[in-house]
Amino acid sequence: MGNILREKILTREKSAAYYAAERAMAQGAYPYFRSIESAQDTEVVINGKKVLMFGSNAYLGLTNHPKVKEAALKAIQLYGTGCAGSRFLNGNLDIHLELENRLAAYVGKDAALVFSTGFQVNLGVISCLTGRNDYIILDEYNHASIIDGSRLSFSKVLKYKHNDMQDLEQKLSRLPADAIKLIVVDGVFSMEGDIVKLPELVTLAERYGGSIMVDDAHGLGVIGENGAGTASHFGLTDQVDLIMGTFSKSLASLGGFIASDFDTIQYLKHHARSLIFSASMSPASVASTLAALDIIESEPERRKQLWGNTMYAMQLLEAAGLELGPTETPIIPIYVRDNDLTFQVTMLLQDKGIFVNPVVAPAVPADSTLIRLSVMATHTFAQIEEAVAKIAEAFKVMGINTGNAAYEASIAS
Repeated sequence: MGNILREKILTREKSAAYYAAERAMAQGAYPYFRSIESAQDTEVVINGKKVLMFGSNAYLGLTNHPKVKEAALKAIQLYGTGCAGSRFLNGNLDIHLELENRLAAYVGKDAALVFSTGFQVNLGVISCLTGRNDYIILDEYNHASIIDGSRLSFSKVLKYKHNDMQDLEQKLSRLPADAIKLIVVDGVFSMEGDIVKLPELVTLAERYGGSIMVDDAHGLGVIGENGAGTASHFGLTDQVDLIMGTFSKSLASLGGFIASDFDTIQYLKHHARSLIFSASMSPASVASTLAALDIIESEPERRKQLWGNTMYAMQLLEAAGLELGPTETPIIPIYVRDNDLTFQVTMLLQDKGIFVNPVVAPAVPADSTLIRLSVMATHTFAQIEEAVAKIAEAFKVMGINTGNAAYEASIAS
């Protein structure tokens, strides 16, 4: 980067984030872009050292599954490593179509459309469904890809307080009755771990003439019948207009999709710019997603084990007196409530052999920073016990009050 450009960029207000990263690096507490030297599993290797992985989104533990890897290798042998073009032109493979049909059936919709990443799904879909005189209504804790997609739409964008249906109704009641209103929400919120209040949201959408799109990146494979997601979880698949999902979590690959009725999917095929002007999903990614879907549908015990592990981790964390967020899923937020301490405890835990993710301002308010612990079906109870004990110990060392004197005393002894 040229000196003049660099100086201009770093003089903007947003440069505060740059200098915060520099300060964390200088303190040895920079927790991002950590280099992992092994497969994503319950245990990974960082700097030659084994570390228990509690920061992964691979909820069902399929990223290193032999059948998933075998499927990817076979796809490379048959189709090569890439498609050399977009789905719209020369990059549309028969396995793309197979995956779309499988996904539509899985989530209970007429049709589906596969994109190269989940981020591109939200960019392409949200940006082209509404126009300048329409409205997009968002939960304030929605994923960044939803926010960016709404910005590209040129529509009027409103946000309501997180999972606050009263605030949502106030927003909807002020809009013109005949206006197009698209309500876009996360099914499972990625940092908080709570689930959208979908039954109440459906009632409001029907009352005020809104349509609903659910981003189920963290819900697929985790909740719903056979892991079919949030709409299935509440028995409201027919009342949700669009269901979005990603393959980089439970489905152990890379890519994303949108599912809806036939007409909507046909429209998106010819208007979603992030589909039309992006290279298509690679053959290996498609094949590994199909293999992961096979396993999810044929091995429900994996999801049962995931929930058993989640409940066990929650019990131990609560017994340790750690302050947890309002989670309902394998995403477990543990509050630190200080930016610098969140960085420091994250790296202290890595030194002790536990990988967790920090969540700091501006992603959350400065007094609500946290570490995000995520549980996988393939974790053992022994691994969970070790992680919780070391987290509680690290909080004590850093002076982060657990609120449980008896537990802290047991650690000290």
